[in-house]
Amino acid sequence: MHAYNRLPSSGHSTPSPPASPLRSPRYRRGKAGRFGPAQLQPGRTLAQRLAWLLLSVLLRRQGIFLFAPLIYISGMLLYMGSVSFDVVPVISHRPAPGSVYRSPQLYEKLRPDMDSDNSSAGAISTIWQHSYKSGEWRPCTSKSSGGLPDTNGYIYVEANGGLNQQRTSICNAVAVAGYLNATLVIPNFHFHSIWRDPSKFRDIYDEDYFVSSLENDVRVVNKIPDYIMERFDKNMSNVYNFRIKAWSPIQYYRDAVLPRLLEEKVIRISPFANRLSFDAPPAVQRLRCLANYEALRFSSPILTLGETLVARMKERSANNGGKYISVHLRFEEDMVAFSCCIYDGGDQEKADMVAARERGWKGKFTKPGRVIRPGAIRINGKCPLTPLEVGLMLRGMGFDGSTYIYLASGKIYDAERNMAPLLEMFPNLQTKQMLASNEELSPFKNFSSRMAAIDYTVCLHSEAFVTTQGGNFPHFLMGHRRYLYGGHSKTIRPDKRKLALLFDNPNIGWKSFKRQMLNMRSHSDSKGFELKRPNDSIYTFPCPDCMCHTNKSEDSRSSSAT
Repeated sequence: MHAYNRLPSSGHSTPSPPASPLRSPRYRRGKAGRFGPAQLQPGRTLAQRLAWLLLSVLLRRQGIFLFAPLIYISGMLLYMGSVSFDVVPVISHRPAPGSVYRSPQLYEKLRPDMDSDNSSAGAISTIWQHSYKSGEWRPCTSKSSGGLPDTNGYIYVEANGGLNQQRTSICNAVAVAGYLNATLVIPNFHFHSIWRDPSKFRDIYDEDYFVSSLENDVRVVNKIPDYIMERFDKNMSNVYNFRIKAWSPIQYYRDAVLPRLLEEKVIRISPFANRLSFDAPPAVQRLRCLANYEALRFSSPILTLGETLVARMKERSANNGGKYISVHLRFEEDMVAFSCCIYDGGDQEKADMVAARERGWKGKFTKPGRVIRPGAIRINGKCPLTPLEVGLMLRGMGFDGSTYIYLASGKIYDAERNMAPLLEMFPNLQTKQMLASNEELSPFKNFSSRMAAIDYTVCLHSEAFVTTQGGNFPHFLMGHRRYLYGGHSKTIRPDKRKLALLFDNPNIGWKSFKRQMLNMRSHSDSKGFELKRPNDSIYTFPCPDCMCHTNKSEDSRSSSAT
């Protein structure tokens, strides 16, 4: 009898089993072996019989398991060969976050629930709840009472930029002049290609008030005496100009500038924006505080019109206790162009932005190798909020359609289209052009800094100030409002990264969106009180350099004593 080998060896054939009779032993009647035919075993169901049959085949022919992988692979190859590779399955996916401006679609979705929400009454009266360690802050910028020693010479600075960048230069110049015991010449303002405003110091600020407020701390004059300028042929360009690095410490002025000042008796510093570090000794900080919060007052025409518009806003919002919101909206054409963000204006918007960038920045955005990713810019919170997005945010924060809003801005890009949804949400929105007559505005219309000063005044006295894009204007306002309102800025500073994700979410509902906005509003309230850190701006954080902390217990004792 031959041995039966179930494993192939060396590629040779194995001996075959003996020839089977006409009927296989597995099906021989009456002689079922150990794994004999299931149908001959009594009491078996059909399913059990089939299972026994399959099991008997597998156990007697175990070699089939070795060929199973080969059979599987062969089958797959045959199947794949029958499928055309030209057919590519279509995979639909959502664009990357931020790559598409979706706010208009979100507005249409949320608008019905937003309009039917009646839970926002009185939000403007309850917006600020946070207190700072059971107390408040009060201004404590003191003026000197004694006289000044003989001057070491004259300092002439040239301030550049817009309204509040110039303001930085003025206050820093006061601090440097006081520290060096020098006489400050009224700063000169550069004419800027963006703001295009030829205004002088006297046109924007009350010059006489400025001089008198500083008289015991820093000498301030209109011009350098003729006997000194004769040495320079009465030409300021002949005066030595210091090119000072940005954020230089005050010690640099003592070590490098003062010796030249003593020698020449007059020096020029141009440009002067941000040429003094924020980390300075208390004596220097006190002069900055004095200049910014006490000495700098807008000129009489600007102050008069600004206060008139404040009164009109309070009168119109009498139903809310005379409280109104101010919004600094940065959606001018140059701001949108500079941001490189894409909105929903199509080819026309693209052409407008390319032209604006070339006018303002001459090839800066078309340098070889420069890659602009609008989606990443938006997700990083760098895109200016649109009027529509500001409206959605404020309605989510609980301000209903009856709220009065003062809008501080330049000329809004594509205003007719972009402003429409904001006016739908807040029909009581006002601008200086709406509040003032043409005759009242005509002396200021062609002067961007003077118009900004009017906006600054109305925003300063609002119940809540909303900043949407950063910059010098909101930073100065936050600090000034802290100085006036017990240390609290009363400013809403939205988390624009979080907003970008929310505006990009087509599935968010009104309740969820509103909850997120209320949390953001609460966060702005809790961050209203902030102390200045070493490298922070004193113009944004006046505490503790310009203000003193007052405990409520001290206030109660003083009031009971009186």
